[in-house]
Amino acid sequence: MQREAVTIRIPADLLEQARQFREGSESFNEMVVEAISYAGAAGNRPRGATKAIIGRAHQRIVARSAEVEAATGIQPSSLDLIRQLRAGERRRD
Repeated sequence: MQREAVTIRIPADLLEQARQFREGSESFNEMVVEAISYAGAAGNRPRGATKAIIGRAHQRIVARSAEVEAATGIQPSSLDLIRQLRAGERRRD
């Protein structure tokens, strides 16, 4: 399968929920590909059923996020560190 690089802009709160939801070493790329594949297969489902499935998944994400926050507290943002690493700063090559 040929792949193409794209940029996706995701609301910060939804991205944080996705971080908590992904399994083990699963990449965001794998998660997005699976979600899009699933959504395409869901095209035959009644719209209400799809919304219900998404609603339940969202509830699980929110619950898991609350569990992690309760266990570890609110984590500081990684954005500055990521920007520094992308700019070549703070690397340990």
